[in-house]
Amino acid sequence: MPGRITPLVTDQIYHVLNRGISFQPTFNSKRDFDRAIEVMKYYQNRETPIRYSKFMLLSSEVRQRILADLSKRKDFLVEVIAYCLMPNHFHFILKQLVENGISNFMAHFADSYTRYFNVKSERNGPLFQGRFKAVLVNEEKYFDYLPYYIHFNPLDLIEPSWREGKIKNYQKAINFLNSYRWSSYLDYIGKKNFPSVTQREFLLDIFGGEENYRSSIKKWLKEMSKVRKSDIDEFKLITLE
Repeated sequence: MPGRITPLVTDQIYHVLNRGISFQPTFNSKRDFDRAIEVMKYYQNRETPIRYSKFMLLSSEVRQRILADLSKRKDFLVEVIAYCLMPNHFHFILKQLVENGISNFMAHFADSYTRYFNVKSERNGPLFQGRFKAVLVNEEKYFDYLPYYIHFNPLDLIEPSWREGKIKNYQKAINFLNSYRWSSYLDYIGKKNFPSVTQREFLLDIFGGEENYRSSIKKWLKEMSKVRKSDIDEFKLITLE
């Protein structure tokens, strides 16, 4: 059974979550989502050439060149296996590669994004609800649920009953997921979105490739209602519900 672990252990995989204080919005616009993804890419690296505040003063062309160079080095604090950014919270699946890798990555992400958001919104103080939550995911069976759960989170915006397998229009749900850019879902089904943000080999090996993952989406949504209560209770530990 997965459990809450402190400190976080190197070479282990965790479901990491945080949300806005009092559930307030944290990502309000395309600009916000784009900034959050860029911060993720920048601070995934163990060493960065300059502080992010100075990095943002560079031209878009120079920033992209630096990010491409950092990505090629693959000297990472964490592997970002999967993610989903929602209007008032986020989910990550992270593998820690070095000691304190997840803590450092999350601290940089929260600090840099909050600074940006506060300046833009003319506000002060923390944006996220305290320290992030992290749950160890150390059994393969949980990967049969967790990536789907994270990738299907955007359905809360149009079909919140998906969690009980009570979707009125499956094609509408799939179409919405295919249009939602702020997660790793599109890259997992073979549609390039932000492919350099994630390291997908581990999960794609479990899924049997992009095609198998894509073909299983509707089936998995329909079968949510058939999941046993004991499995749901155990699953809630790793989904942090």
